[in-house]
Amino acid sequence: MKWVTYDSGHGDRVGVVVDGAIHGLAPGRTLIDLIAQGSEALRTIGIETAQNPYESVPLSEATLRSPIPQPPSLRDCLCFLDHLRNCQEAAGGTRALKDAWYQMPAFYFASPATVVGPYEDVQIAPGSIWFDFELEIGAVIGRPGRDLTPEEAESHIIGYTLYCDWTARDLQLREAPMAIGQAKGKDSATTLGPFLATPDELEPYFKHGKLALSVSATVNGELIGSGCTDQMDWSFAEVISYASRGVNLLPGDVFGSGTIPTCCLIEHLSLAEMEGFRGWLHDGDVVSLRADGLGETRQTIRASAKPHLLAPRKQPNQTPRRKRVNSAPALIPYTRGLHNLGSNVWAWLLPDGGYGWSNAGLVSGSGASLLVDTLYDLPLTREMLSTMEPLTVRDPITHAVLTHSNGDHTHGNQLLADSVRIVAASGTAEEMHHELPPEMSAATQFMDLGPVVNAYLRDRFGPFDFGGIRLRLPDETFEIELTLDIGGRQVRVLNLGPAHTAADSVVHIPDAGVLFGGDLLFIGCTPIVWSGPIANWVKACDAMIALDAPIVVPGHGPVTDPDGIRAVRDYFIHIVEQADGAHARGLSFVEAAQSIDLSEYTAWLDAERVVVNVYQRYRELEPKLPEVPRIQLIALMAEWDGKRGR
Repeated sequence: MKWVTYDSGHGDRVGVVVDGAIHGLAPGRTLIDLIAQGSEALRTIGIETAQNPYESVPLSEATLRSPIPQPPSLRDCLCFLDHLRNCQEAAGGTRALKDAWYQMPAFYFASPATVVGPYEDVQIAPGSIWFDFELEIGAVIGRPGRDLTPEEAESHIIGYTLYCDWTARDLQLREAPMAIGQAKGKDSATTLGPFLATPDELEPYFKHGKLALSVSATVNGELIGSGCTDQMDWSFAEVISYASRGVNLLPGDVFGSGTIPTCCLIEHLSLAEMEGFRGWLHDGDVVSLRADGLGETRQTIRASAKPHLLAPRKQPNQTPRRKRVNSAPALIPYTRGLHNLGSNVWAWLLPDGGYGWSNAGLVSGSGASLLVDTLYDLPLTREMLSTMEPLTVRDPITHAVLTHSNGDHTHGNQLLADSVRIVAASGTAEEMHHELPPEMSAATQFMDLGPVVNAYLRDRFGPFDFGGIRLRLPDETFEIELTLDIGGRQVRVLNLGPAHTAADSVVHIPDAGVLFGGDLLFIGCTPIVWSGPIANWVKACDAMIALDAPIVVPGHGPVTDPDGIRAVRDYFIHIVEQADGAHARGLSFVEAAQSIDLSEYTAWLDAERVVVNVYQRYRELEPKLPEVPRIQLIALMAEWDGKRGR
């Protein structure tokens, strides 16, 4: 039989499903009450209700709740060890499991208060941007028991239901170092339903003593994973027996099977290829889970309000953060905020110019303005746009130019009005399609990649908020050069890449003598060659110098002049000379980067980027040199930084 709990319009009622209709019992009875009477009584009640129902409701018209809206207890187990192996591999580890996983079944307690029905909306856990689903099967206890053998435990199962464990992966990973079990990462919702199917109802699916239900999971119609329940490493009978040691199990207690391998999002993540990950769940996504004999759930994901933040406690043993000072000469004070460069041109500066601390700009004409780049996260971009508002109310932003594809110059795009036309080089637009999904940048703040890399990433990326970012792509593209009319002012946009990225644009305002160099220019901090070739970056510097703009706004660092451009060019000439010499001596790129003489560039912030720059030069010298994944390059930079004590 298949049992349901449904909303009758006058409160919850219980019914049995027969031929597409719910045959309901009289009000006042719950499914827990019925199953506590035992399987034979439940069957008798079901037959009587089917023959003489209190009411009949077409199943297609009913509002189904969880069969057991609030179980006495909810235990989620890990019966499929391949799920754990896949998760470890996704996080950059090995597939080898610790001995404990083979010695005893694992489970944790979930919250019965957060159970939701099979078609109810599911709210994202507050504060999470890595929200995931996990397709499982739930086994429901029918009669009390304690200290059960596996054989006895099997007979205490009165039915099965679909089970979805909703998981905030980022919160889960943040809590993991405390090593005290699951907490807010698993506390937002658990789906049960639509049916409670009795074992005899599922008899056709038992094979060789195992329940073999084929399952599948989709998001917005896209198949995410599929599998079969007969692949359990630990059976329900075993986990129930283990849980009953010294504990009274009660009718209505639910045991989740743990995720059926591939039927969640995290198993499809690869740290080495994060750009290929489909992304986590977002507001409006529809998740559908299906299992033979148990029906299908269909739930829409909804956004949640931001949580009330708590101030962290002081860590007495924490090493103080190293003081970072950008000591490069500056044409104007290098302070956070909006700076007037004259002639209705402004620079927005974010010291110290390291990772994520990027600059932007505003150019105003008669009744119109152009924005040069947005910022790394939404709070930073809101701050900038709010500060600019007295200017943009008079001369509204009509255009925005993206100098390149990196998130610290594009993540704030969604805050621009729909009327703003976003312009970028075609190479920038193409690269944005393949950039790391914005929320994946949060991995830098909590993924465990070892103490050296962890410390490096937390230091560089810890201050940013990667929540709520929706990538907004350019509306208009160009190849080499574009001239824009901004309220009667001529603004030239020149693509001088590839160098830092696949396309790198600069914005020149001839009548003001101002050049926005984007990330072709890092002043007082070390540039990094993600694309190259380096010779093209040197050529781009020469092209910028030839524009003869006395005021130069870099992508990172203080406002400078053509001498700042020359310093960047000379840095790359120095790196090429050093790298070529090391290559000729037979050193690997890692050995070359570790031994390189940075000369006067030693004091530039983020000097460890030399690792990537030398690697790119070696790739130019040896085109067949194996490609190194970006996450490995980051680890090498962290190691370089740690050894130099910077």
